[in-house]
Amino acid sequence: MKFLRRMFPSKHENIATNTDFWDWFSVNQKKIWKAIHDGEKIEEVFFNKMMSKLNQVKDGVYFLTGMHDNQTAELILTADTNIKNIVFVEDLINSAPDIDKWKFTALKPEVNISEFQIKIENHTFSAENLSFYATHDELYPDEIDLTVVYDQFNEAEKDVIINGVYLYINNLLGELSSATIIDHLQIKGNNQEQGELIPITKLKDYLAWRESEFEQKYQHKRYSAEKDKWGSFEAALSNGKPYFAIANTTVLDWDHKASHPWVLKIEIHYEGKDNHGLPNLDDTQAMNDFEDELTNTLIDTEGYLNIGRETADNLREIFFACREFRESSRITYEIITKYSDKLKIEYHIYKDKYWQTFDRFKH
Repeated sequence: MKFLRRMFPSKHENIATNTDFWDWFSVNQKKIWKAIHDGEKIEEVFFNKMMSKLNQVKDGVYFLTGMHDNQTAELILTADTNIKNIVFVEDLINSAPDIDKWKFTALKPEVNISEFQIKIENHTFSAENLSFYATHDELYPDEIDLTVVYDQFNEAEKDVIINGVYLYINNLLGELSSATIIDHLQIKGNNQEQGELIPITKLKDYLAWRESEFEQKYQHKRYSAEKDKWGSFEAALSNGKPYFAIANTTVLDWDHKASHPWVLKIEIHYEGKDNHGLPNLDDTQAMNDFEDELTNTLIDTEGYLNIGRETADNLREIFFACREFRESSRITYEIITKYSDKLKIEYHIYKDKYWQTFDRFKH
């Protein structure tokens, strides 16, 4: 894969759906294939048009392209490990038509470890000089906390080494696994104090084993919040502005938090400078309507738990704990789009198996 570009938005395109995009691509695919095959007029024929067209479907997507073999060009769409965009990349590739001499791939695939190495500046990262070990914490037994050991690690080149190791791991595991399985990852040099080192070639097998154990332990865990109690909290920020929060205090004591490891964090920005940082009545009503619709769609017994919200200093944050990240992202994006003319909303999805994000609601 030779080319990597961010898909920047354009105001002059009218692609609205996945089908629209593939219709355009099908019409132009022969010219695009030739440009990639010949390595000529890449910007003019492919990148410039591709960036504007694809971004109309969904922003926050990257792509790579090159020749898969002598006759087949490959287009890889990637979320660049951004969890919330993975489902949209997969949806777009799943809707792709069959086109002769083309291969379409969702997310960067893993590579053959026996033939792979990364070179950055004067460092080479390979199976010859990388290993790992796992750290176990009795308080958080289901977290996958790994340390990768690089034989030539030194503090003076720490940033270069960290970038190299992360790039190696992303290629070793593929984008999906590297973005979703490991909870914590750090990079160190070899020393005598650490535990037994495991060859980096065994990392995929180790992660598959840990994921299998996790699934067996939690796959049938569900929760109903019907009879739960909610608490309200008031305080003042350091700048003197008021802070208000409500939270489901019952679910915060649940023993199976790790079964819902994905935190959905929604941020709603409003103008509250004339109201001590709090929303006006119209914004309050719109935000409440948005949250009600989201809660009625992301249902607790199906794996989506409304944990609580905070309101202060021109910002409301809403938190859910979810069993998975794909449908929660797709639904959230759809509902945000419905309210785009009333509210300024963005969202994030990240893994937090033991809900440490929600410790703020326990004090």
